[in-house]
Amino acid sequence: MAHSHPVFEQSYGAGMADDTFPDDLVTAQTRLHQVFAEHAALCRTLPWSVEPMAGWAGEEHPHTGVVTGGRADSPGWTEEQKQDEARLRHECVQLSIAVTTHEHWGTVDREKVVAERQRLKAITQPAAVPAVDVVQAA
Repeated sequence: MAHSHPVFEQSYGAGMADDTFPDDLVTAQTRLHQVFAEHAALCRTLPWSVEPMAGWAGEEHPHTGVVTGGRADSPGWTEEQKQDEARLRHECVQLSIAVTTHEHWGTVDREKVVAERQRLKAITQPAAVPAVDVVQAA
């Protein structure tokens, strides 16, 4: 029988832990959510091209003169950025393997594995951040 997950409960809401999943599986899935989010956040900050590359001009609308499309030059990624992205991507892959090949799945009825996998994802998913009302914030 699994034990309570205090860090999990503090981070993701008390009462959301589920004793039907082993602690190490819950920990791995929780970390997978975190690493995936860290990787996505990093990628949003990176230049559009890994290697330095010239951009291109956009197209001017014939009636409005508004320029759309195009890209500024990309300086490429720094060695540190390349290493950080590769490290996070590698950790995502390793955690995905650990979660999907965990021995627990062998104890679940074959026809219920997908539903249980989705349930594990749901109970380890961080709570959604409420949307900001832009009109109120302004």
